[in-house]
Amino acid sequence: MSALEMIRTYVEYHVDMTRLVWDSIARISEEEFLAGDAYARGSVRDLMVQITSTDRRWLAALKNQRDVGHLRAQDYPTRETAREAFELVAKEMEEYVRWLGEGELGRNATDMPWPRWTMLLHIINRGTELRTVVLQRLAKFGVPAFDQDFILWLRRE
Repeated sequence: MSALEMIRTYVEYHVDMTRLVWDSIARISEEEFLAGDAYARGSVRDLMVQITSTDRRWLAALKNQRDVGHLRAQDYPTRETAREAFELVAKEMEEYVRWLGEGELGRNATDMPWPRWTMLLHIINRGTELRTVVLQRLAKFGVPAFDQDFILWLRRE
């Protein structure tokens, strides 16, 4: 398996796991979705918008585009609007890694001191961290957590 195939697999994992979290979020009320929590850096909405914002911002950097800035959670007042934003960015991420060539993977994006593969792994790693916090919050609302183990994801049928 090439490095590019590995990165594509990890991006697919990241998007799939985030969609599973969104499916779990459908089991809580809108009030719970918006409820703040000082320890967890805001509401479930805030955390999910942060995942989307991180993906979107780094993706723009990967494409040598200008900084798109952070998304503001308050601009996504419902689960539907926040999930729509995620799905748009996820689609763009999937299209980007399909376009990405092996040579580009090892090259730095403009104004970035690291090769693209490191930035993509950062996106995936950050997503795992934030999803874990969301799953902890969902458990407080009575929603069963699920395993984010990459190996188990690979073994899915």
